[in-house]
Amino acid sequence: MSVKELGQKFIYECIDCGKQFYTNDTIYLCPNCSKDNNELNPPKGVLKIVYNFADIFKKNIRFKDLQKNNYLEILPIKQIKSLPKLKVGNTPFYEFNKLNNKDLLFRLFLKDDSQNPTFSFKDRASSIVSAYAKENNLNTIVAASTGNAGSSLAGICASQGQKAIVMVPEKAPLAKLTQIIMYGATIVPVKGTYDDAFDFSIKATNEFGWYNRNTAFNPLTIEGKKTVSYEIFEQLNESLPDKIFVPVGDGVIISGVYKGFEDLLNLKMIDKIPVIVAVQSEGSNNLIRNLNNTNFEIKPSNTLADSISVDIPRNFYMAKYFIQKYNGEVLSVSDEKILEASAVLSRNTGLFAEPAAATSFAGFLDYYNQNKLDNNSKNVVLLTGSGLKDLKSVQKLLNIPESIEPTIDNLKKLIS
Repeated sequence: MSVKELGQKFIYECIDCGKQFYTNDTIYLCPNCSKDNNELNPPKGVLKIVYNFADIFKKNIRFKDLQKNNYLEILPIKQIKSLPKLKVGNTPFYEFNKLNNKDLLFRLFLKDDSQNPTFSFKDRASSIVSAYAKENNLNTIVAASTGNAGSSLAGICASQGQKAIVMVPEKAPLAKLTQIIMYGATIVPVKGTYDDAFDFSIKATNEFGWYNRNTAFNPLTIEGKKTVSYEIFEQLNESLPDKIFVPVGDGVIISGVYKGFEDLLNLKMIDKIPVIVAVQSEGSNNLIRNLNNTNFEIKPSNTLADSISVDIPRNFYMAKYFIQKYNGEVLSVSDEKILEASAVLSRNTGLFAEPAAATSFAGFLDYYNQNKLDNNSKNVVLLTGSGLKDLKSVQKLLNIPESIEPTIDNLKKLIS
């Protein structure tokens, strides 16, 4: 069965068994592969969206044509006008040639997704989910979140006149909870972890019929996040980077990055996939630690990078598929290195990233310090959220001097 035979713009394909499904009805997971899912293992049956690439290719569509049409041909929505009025995506892409006053022998690019409307990468997914819901008259959207996905859904829904219900673990950062409440969403604090909130949101979806935005559970989240790859390709003047450093928790962002480049590969607009480096916190590295394990082993998460603190990565099998198929690289970094990376990033570039976002920069610094980056290579670091979302984590880096009497002599002593 092919997309063309089904007469649809896209179909769902199970990442595990390969079975394909019509998209006329709302579907989250493959009903066959997901029937034995349990709360101790990553879910099976996550769906991947497949487009009619052969038909698009025959139309002789170039990348610039896709770009002019806001990539509508390879998005799971019918009309661009269904998207939120807020400016999602097309985020800044900065090049820096020095680090700690030392010239770099390679090219370093920072993709700053903290400039999205709610200050995180998650707006890409929320935007597509919201647009799809709007086109299908689904007015209430629920999600589980440690903060960013929830504040993103709340903000995007506010702009679209939709109702958002966000379930958060009780220890989620106050700044993110503040955003959710200010956007007018219904917030549901859940005793336990992100995984507990995730499972509870699915129970609520089944009970009340709400549309669920959960990462990986809803295949459209990956389609929203893949747009960053199109932008990187565009901002590099239709060329590929050599390496992209991506922070990893659930595995959806990295799957989205891979999916975007895979779309371009299927359209013969590129001839290879760049090396994508999955970077996790040592305190929550359940995804990369299990890539070659027969049985999934959970190590309880303990990291200051709350946005990527996940015991059971919900998109484990798709992320594993992409990383292994396209020879991705992986590493984990300590919380100490993450905080250090946040400070180095801020002082050298003026970009302040939350710990989860600084994790990718910590991975880059690891490669840099080990001379693992080729001369003249192009390296992209994905910065996924603003540091203002989690000020508590960086308190130990702050050294605020005591107040002084306003005299020049006191000032000289202070700045000496």
